[in-house]
Amino acid sequence: MRKEKSEEKIKRVGRFRPPTPTQVIAAAFGVLFAAMIVYLCRYAYVNRQVMMSNSYNSRQKILLEQNTRGDILAASGEVLATTEKKEDGSEERVYPYGNLFSHAVGYSAKGMGGVEAAANYYLIRSDIPLSKKAELMDKGEKYPGNTVITTLDRNLQETAYQALSAYRGAIVVTDVRTGAILAMVSKPDFDPNEINALWPQLTADKEDSRLLNRVSQGLYPPGSTFKIVTALEYIRENPADYGKYSFNCSGSYTAEGLTIHCFHGESHGRVDFYTSLQKSCNSSFANIGMLLDRGAFAKTLKTLYFGEELPVDFPCGTSRTALSASSGASEVMQLSIGQGATSISPLHLNMITQSIASGGEMYKPYIIDRIVSADDKVLVSNEKEKLRRVMSAEEAQILTEMMTTVVNGGTARRLQGLSYQAAGKTGSAEYNSVEKTESHAWFTGFAPADDPQIAVTVIIEQAGSGGEYAVPMAKRVFDTYFEAED
Repeated sequence: MRKEKSEEKIKRVGRFRPPTPTQVIAAAFGVLFAAMIVYLCRYAYVNRQVMMSNSYNSRQKILLEQNTRGDILAASGEVLATTEKKEDGSEERVYPYGNLFSHAVGYSAKGMGGVEAAANYYLIRSDIPLSKKAELMDKGEKYPGNTVITTLDRNLQETAYQALSAYRGAIVVTDVRTGAILAMVSKPDFDPNEINALWPQLTADKEDSRLLNRVSQGLYPPGSTFKIVTALEYIRENPADYGKYSFNCSGSYTAEGLTIHCFHGESHGRVDFYTSLQKSCNSSFANIGMLLDRGAFAKTLKTLYFGEELPVDFPCGTSRTALSASSGASEVMQLSIGQGATSISPLHLNMITQSIASGGEMYKPYIIDRIVSADDKVLVSNEKEKLRRVMSAEEAQILTEMMTTVVNGGTARRLQGLSYQAAGKTGSAEYNSVEKTESHAWFTGFAPADDPQIAVTVIIEQAGSGGEYAVPMAKRVFDTYFEAED
């Protein structure tokens, strides 16, 4: 019996055939093919909006033959973009407010921009019930596209637009409690109703860059507005002793062969930590910069999204600094006052300002509140989204107090004595033009200081003093907002 069992076992083993090289290769290719199919399906689903909006996707044309492109509305219902049917039966995209919302709402031709681009996937689709589609089909009518309701406030947009007047620059207003964008103005601008006729001129324009949304894509030296970031790092490194800081300003500060001058060479005398920001003392902040741990400061900057793409749903520039643990005195001193290789977008500066106002939490800026079908079914609803905590509540409170002193007797004093208490920081950011050194005028701040609601960031190109030019513009926006609240 043992012999029979042994022979049977040998026969069973003998029946096993190892796979041939061809079979192994075929199996490997089968697994790779299956993995590729899964990846492509997942990619197509996750990026369906981007793929739909691609100009090479013929599916767009098919949908627009079936559906009428949907409307874009302001937060309170004003029509910002709509599709009208002309006498010959063709359709025309119309922007009732012309230039006013040109960068925020954008345009639907020539590659698209603004909300038109961000929400294109939904605007060209119709999500009404099949029964209603059948009724319209019987009548030979197109289906109504979905409607996009933005977070934009028409009154604030008009105020910001009029305040900026003929200057080049940008104004952005956000709700600090949610991150919602209430106003977004960039100049020079254009009339989206004339986009097709203007396109050759706009694309050839290298001086005005009218198509550029300066709010999110413009990158500028932040100047003295960056001192709130330098102050944050000093507080972080000296939580118990920041209040003991003292510096005697003679109008300039020199270290390792580099001299930093205060604006117009003004001598501020003895200043403490708070009055250094209140008076926007370059010399004192250059000194503060030299006291900081460069590696720690670089980490703080990374936390604040410097050198990283901002997590927003529209095109945005990436703010830069040149700081590292091995940076020399020149880089550190220039960075500390927002000059040198430092650059930032108005939107990014507004996000940092909003973080201070909200107690250290940074929220994602968004411009689309919700998307609904023609029968009012909600398809997309955006709510506030926390990105990360960028500072402690204590740090945010100290910065709020410091920015309040800037308003109450400092460089932003044109905002003092009003029905609301604002907190803010001005900036005069120097840059080299072809002929001479000029300055951009900045302001960034929020109000009310004790219960923040909105943040306003203003930049005016080549204007000079932030306190003289940018603050009055911000005041007009704050006034409009709080008059509406009363």
